[in-house]
Amino acid sequence: MDLRARVQACIDRELRTQESVLAELGPDVTDLLDRIGSLLAGGKRLRAAFLYWGHRAAGRPDSDALVRLATAMEFFQAAALIHDDVMDDSDTRRGMPAAHRALAAVHSQRGWGGDDARFGIAGAILAGNLCLTWTDELVATSGLPAEDLARGREVFDRMRTQLMAGQFLDVVDSVRPWDDLPSAERVKRAQRVIRYKSAKYTVEHPLLIGATAGGLPEPDLAHLSSYGLALGHAFQLRDDLLGVFGDPEATGKPAGDDLREGKRTVLIAHTLSGADDAGRTLLRRHLGAPDLDRATVDDLRGVITASGAVEAVEREIADLAESARTSLAAATGVTPEAAKVLDDLVEISTARTA
Repeated sequence: MDLRARVQACIDRELRTQESVLAELGPDVTDLLDRIGSLLAGGKRLRAAFLYWGHRAAGRPDSDALVRLATAMEFFQAAALIHDDVMDDSDTRRGMPAAHRALAAVHSQRGWGGDDARFGIAGAILAGNLCLTWTDELVATSGLPAEDLARGREVFDRMRTQLMAGQFLDVVDSVRPWDDLPSAERVKRAQRVIRYKSAKYTVEHPLLIGATAGGLPEPDLAHLSSYGLALGHAFQLRDDLLGVFGDPEATGKPAGDDLREGKRTVLIAHTLSGADDAGRTLLRRHLGAPDLDRATVDDLRGVITASGAVEAVEREIADLAESARTSLAAATGVTPEAAKVLDDLVEISTARTA
């Protein structure tokens, strides 16, 4: 059974376990479990893969305990996605209603009292919190030796703390004045959000949790850290391109969804610098408008393309991918099998369509 299938099997077992824990509360909590289960039924499992291969990079063997530890990253991501969709007021996730939307629909369908949107938001926050709790349980009960878990714990704790604060950076930057900033400052702020909201928890931290728990020594840990930061940054830049130009059938989100949400990405920062006056005016008028129609999305895509922003981001992705490979090659103590998989993951993470 391949790693993705093993992670999914572990997810399913954990959800059944937690369902039994919650059974005494009665059927009302089923709505929370259903939303979490739906979200965890899909995904690329990249974070689990980076933790798993970080551990194998240190020469440690495959085991069910390692897969269970890796699976914790999927629950952590689920928490981040559920909460992120609430903060962004997103309608969909992976082609399905976002958790808060789905719960609001349940409220409305059953004719309950009160505001359906507030009910959905409250339920989604609690669903995300459950996923955070289960993340910690999976780590603590993974079955890896206690001394190994203790080594990886510092990175695990740092990942959780920095992601939450990174989410807040994104919230702050979404409301702080931006238009009159110098071009370099806009890019710098967008890159800071990428680093702490995405790059670290997507690649660097899962990889280092696995490698540190496995006992990989310095300086190889430092080289893997550099690999992870570069690749995580490139991963998010690809995500930003897909958020504007991606096929909804592949991304599971409406076309141009990042434009409706008004995300201040590196792509948009480059667009404001390279567009003509008419293009900048159009972008500033419509960025963040939740009712953007397809024709306006197409117009904004044209402005972004004409500005040279797409080419600039594609160049940055290519440069970061090359930097990641250089750092990986410098980690000479990494096992050959893990090095090969981690090299393959550079392409998988940056040349994707979803």
